[in-house]
Amino acid sequence: MGGKFGAMNRPTAGKRRDKELPRGDHDIQLYSLGTPNGHKVTILLEELGIEYDAWKINIMELEQFDSGFVQANPNSKIPAMLDYSFEGEPLRVFESGNMLKYLAEKEGRFIPADPRKKVECFNWLFWQMASAPYIGGGFGHFYVYAPVKIEYCIDRFAMETKRQLDVLDQHLAGKQYVCGEEYTIADMAIMPWIRCLTVFYKAEEFLQLKTYTNVMEWMERILARDAVKRGLRVNGFGDDAVVNRHSKADFD
Repeated sequence: MGGKFGAMNRPTAGKRRDKELPRGDHDIQLYSLGTPNGHKVTILLEELGIEYDAWKINIMELEQFDSGFVQANPNSKIPAMLDYSFEGEPLRVFESGNMLKYLAEKEGRFIPADPRKKVECFNWLFWQMASAPYIGGGFGHFYVYAPVKIEYCIDRFAMETKRQLDVLDQHLAGKQYVCGEEYTIADMAIMPWIRCLTVFYKAEEFLQLKTYTNVMEWMERILARDAVKRGLRVNGFGDDAVVNRHSKADFD
C-alpha cells in the first residue's frame, strides 16, 4: 500500500513470526510504545507509584505481530499488559481504556467514588476511545503519514478533530479537570491525544489550537505533573526516553 505504515496493513489477523515476550521482575508487565495510547497507561502507572516493567514494542519493525504479543493482544495493537499477581496464567489486559479502568479499580484511585462523578468519568473515558480513530487514523494519518495527500480526507478529519476540540473546550469551561476538581483517568486518557496534535502531527497552527483556551490551559496543568513527565518518557523516542522501564531509578 505504500507509505510509512503500509507494511502493517493486511486483511488477516494473527502472528507473523514466533517470538515470546520478555518478562521482568514485577507483577505488571507492559508492552507498549510512547504514542498517545501508550502514554495513557504509563502516566497512570507513574501516578499510582507502583513498580512495573515496560517493554518497548517497535511497531515499525512489526513486533506487534510476534506470537507472544498476539497472545497478549489478538488485535496486535499497543499497549498490552500482563498481570502476574494471579495464580496460574497471567491475566491479559488489552485496549488502553480497559487498562486504565483495570489499574485504577485495582488500586482504588483516580476513579471518583461518587456515583454521578464516576459515570461522568467513564463518559469522557469512552468519549476519548470513540474519538481517537478520527484524530489518529483519520486526521493524523492523512495529514502526516499518507503517501498521497488527499485534500478531501484532510479537510473532513480536520473538521471532525476541531469539532471534538470544541466539545472538550466547552466542557472544560470553569473546570480544573474533566470531572471538575478531581483528576481522573479520563484526563490521563484524553490529554495525550490532544498533545499528539502538536508533538507528533505538528498541526498546532493548522488546527488553530491556541483558540481552544480551556483545552490548552487544562493540558498545561496536566503536563506540569511530575508523574506525567515520567510517563511520557517511558518507551519513548526522545533523548530523555526510558526505552525499557524496570524501576524508578531508570529516570535518574
